[in-house]
Amino acid sequence: MNIRQEMSRATSCGEASVRWQRFVVPFAFPVAFTRRALDPANPLLAQMLALREPDKRHRALVFLDAGLLQARPELPAALAGYAEAHADVMALAADPIAMPGGEAVKTELAHIEAMQDAIHRLRIDRHSYVVAIGGGALLDAVGLAAATAHRGVRHIRMPTTVLSQNDSGVGVKNAVNLNGVKNYTGTFAPPWAVLNDFDFLEALPRRERIAGVAEAVKVALIRDGDFFRWIEANVGRLARFERDAEEYMIRRCAELHMRQIGEGGDPFETGSARPLDYGHWSAHKLESLTRHAVRHGEAVAIGVALDTRYAVLAGLLAPGMDARVAAVLEGLGFSLWRPALAQRDAVLEGLAEFQEHLGGALTITLLGDIGVGVEVDTMDPALVVQAIDWLQAREAA
Repeated sequence: MNIRQEMSRATSCGEASVRWQRFVVPFAFPVAFTRRALDPANPLLAQMLALREPDKRHRALVFLDAGLLQARPELPAALAGYAEAHADVMALAADPIAMPGGEAVKTELAHIEAMQDAIHRLRIDRHSYVVAIGGGALLDAVGLAAATAHRGVRHIRMPTTVLSQNDSGVGVKNAVNLNGVKNYTGTFAPPWAVLNDFDFLEALPRRERIAGVAEAVKVALIRDGDFFRWIEANVGRLARFERDAEEYMIRRCAELHMRQIGEGGDPFETGSARPLDYGHWSAHKLESLTRHAVRHGEAVAIGVALDTRYAVLAGLLAPGMDARVAAVLEGLGFSLWRPALAQRDAVLEGLAEFQEHLGGALTITLLGDIGVGVEVDTMDPALVVQAIDWLQAREAA
């Protein structure tokens, strides 16, 4: 007997009175790609502020990634000039506030409290805006502060890294770490809008710029074989950051993530399947074991290679596909071995931690073919160890 039948039986017996409350909330937000987003001649940011109320002047509080500010010290003046040029729809509530970037902003809840205090002190209400300009970690943290202040303040994301433009920036999650657990405290709250400015990528160190490509390989492998073959054919161009190749990679990766979130049937992750977390169970553990010395994208590249090898060992994927995927990742500039992987038992603990994160049965996405993800509910620890051994042997070859 299912829960509705049981509740109906209880109601008929006079044990309870049950009414079902139902409503649907439509979510929609624009994701734009551009250059020179803060040039007064570019109207996109102003248009996003005025989406619903074009005849109103909107107050905006801007949080800036401190690392980005160091690389681009002209940004506060550019923001002030943009707001002045679009004063009919935009007013800065204060000078931009710098916050730590990377995992630093996600490991101390004091940063969230500081942002919420600024939102309160500057009287940012539910018809004002919080704008985050920075990498994925900053977007996560600002998104959490915005989603919980006044039970939800309008939030505009301006991602400035490859990883945040092609993946996390278009998602609906906001989260920070707690007690060493990645993304433990958070919300599902879609942004008001996302504005990707490719010019920001020019300020990235090579390591950071390459790291974001791992998510493109990941989503191509599980959802679009043609896209993977395009990446494979353009490895050199992507590794050299050729403009048209990099822009296409980011757009296509973002589109595939958006399709999965919007059409996959579980945008707020109430079930156990996480196809967009392909390769992530070991990646999250590797990040933790190295205290984030290994970047997220670098860890994802290793996790993707590990799980692809596992799929071959488990008979799910044709032999040779593992070497093919590894060659693409290595060609992009990733190292697929880190000394922390030698802690094999500790790496295997990542499976239990991932299951706890899922909140239900263990569900791992593996490959049945290039572009075809399959879900499994068990992983053989012995085969995982063999896959780790394969990565180590490949590094030594």
